[in-house]
Amino acid sequence: MAERLQKILARAGVSSRRTAEEYIRQGRVAVNGRVVCEVGAKADPVMDRITFDNKPIASEEKIYLLLNKPVGYVTTLSDPQGRPKVTDLLVDIPQRVFPVGRLDYDTEGALLLTNDGELGNRIIHPSYEVNKTYEATVPGRLAEEKIRLLKEGILLDGHRTWPAQVKILAEKKNETTVELIIHEGKKRQVRRMLAAIGHPVKTLKRTAYGGLKLGKLPSGSYRRLTMRDLKKIFSGKIPFTFKKIPD
Repeated sequence: MAERLQKILARAGVSSRRTAEEYIRQGRVAVNGRVVCEVGAKADPVMDRITFDNKPIASEEKIYLLLNKPVGYVTTLSDPQGRPKVTDLLVDIPQRVFPVGRLDYDTEGALLLTNDGELGNRIIHPSYEVNKTYEATVPGRLAEEKIRLLKEGILLDGHRTWPAQVKILAEKKNETTVELIIHEGKKRQVRRMLAAIGHPVKTLKRTAYGGLKLGKLPSGSYRRLTMRDLKKIFSGKIPFTFKKIPD
């Protein structure tokens, strides 16, 4: 059965669907030896020979990882500046995986990696409202008015962010540690929201995807996720069908 190429590439673990569309536009995908540059093009994953960068794509075992990303690593699969990549930390993973969403170079914490493009897309897409929890340390103390602004939404690039859940975790004389829970994924969103209310971020850490918490996983370490873990991301029920993985 013919399917859109970006869907086939995502399921094969090449990338997310959105990134796969860019690969198609760049002429990096071919079907039966013919380069295809149309994003809407379809192919039969069983009958057609599909290649990415001249290498056949293959349906491989799906894998789901939770990494505690250290500061000083990029979440792209290549970096023109030669900085360390999060995939460099994966020492025993034969599958080609990609990060679900992003964490800035100077941000640490929970990062999902997988070769399952469909799952990755459903975590990232705002319509599924998967919460991401962050802990930020900022200078000064947050007045009630500032907290109210975060809860109501901050105007960024002409659009108001969805309301954030806000909780003060610790207060010192000259700094505050605050927890923010959001389900959007705009670039550097948490940093920009806090800067917009006059409290630029000093340190930032993502601590959870939905109900899946980073816990005591050491910095730079990762673990394989089970079906039970994945259900925590989506509040108990995964919103699509895929091959069962261990509980």
